[in-house]
Amino acid sequence: MLGRYIESRERAFHRREDNRRSLPFDWGLEHVGLSATDRPMAALEAYSSQAVADSERFYACDPAPENETVLDGEILRFPSAATTPYPENNTVWGRLFEGKPELAVVVLPQWNCPWDGQVGLCRALARFGIGALRLSLPYHHHRKPPEIDRAEYLVSPNIGRTLTANRQAVLDARRAAGWLLARGYRRVGIVGTSIGSCIAFLTFAHDERFSVGAFIHVSGYFADVVWSGLSTQHVRHSFDGAIELDDLRRLWAPISPIPLIPRIRGDQRPMLMLAGRYDLTFPRRLTSNLMENIDQQGLSPEMVWLPCGHYTMGTFPFNALAGYRIVQFLRRFRETGRM
Repeated sequence: MLGRYIESRERAFHRREDNRRSLPFDWGLEHVGLSATDRPMAALEAYSSQAVADSERFYACDPAPENETVLDGEILRFPSAATTPYPENNTVWGRLFEGKPELAVVVLPQWNCPWDGQVGLCRALARFGIGALRLSLPYHHHRKPPEIDRAEYLVSPNIGRTLTANRQAVLDARRAAGWLLARGYRRVGIVGTSIGSCIAFLTFAHDERFSVGAFIHVSGYFADVVWSGLSTQHVRHSFDGAIELDDLRRLWAPISPIPLIPRIRGDQRPMLMLAGRYDLTFPRRLTSNLMENIDQQGLSPEMVWLPCGHYTMGTFPFNALAGYRIVQFLRRFRETGRM
């Protein structure tokens, strides 16, 4: 009975957002630097296969230039390490909540998170001495081109643009970590929610400077969430007749956790993963699949299942339970350096 109630609430929350629009399908070759071809899928498959095989290079970036990094009160700005056709999107924006020097975390919010989103969590962390830098993801807030109402360019039926947008988010998080360390924080961690969780995991897997990670809503393949999830039904609609799930999974492998889990085989850095038992956006079977793959790689994250869904995890009492788990997890790490 609880499951049916939560799922009904999930659908009700989903219906409240009435400004979604289905963008046209596009291979987006130009976004990944490929030339036009009569075999676009084959070209993208080769690109993505190489990106997974050499993901260290795919996600490599230099530190943000000091002379172009500006902190104005709590607002941080620096150039993204990736350049896109949208000038607004090429500047990274963050909100800094200072803590004690032992630990600060980069906070990556959910898709279409408002400007004030995740601020409550950041303030809670700061109250307990943990610094928090909430980043705006690509195509969000001040990074949004004028032609879109929502941050649809981060997750869209444009294959190449979605690849580059999520790669860009990883590079932004890595630059943010370097800035926090240069500011005097001794260790950095990462906290991600929903798509921010996927980006956070990819960042964690490619940057050992992140000592600890907390991932809220987890799944193994980017394509499967878009194909099956409640929140991306309007994106899924655009794939009809253009591409099948197996093909999409291969093309978006570089921005998916499962193909890159072997990078951290046996890694002992502490990880916390939170998931909702009745999640319709990150369906439970996809979360379970990820956890099976993680177990096979000798990883032992702390896994917490809450009796809620995707949207309802952001409502009381589930947001309080999730926040408590995250704060306590990071406090233990800050105080002991291990779990």
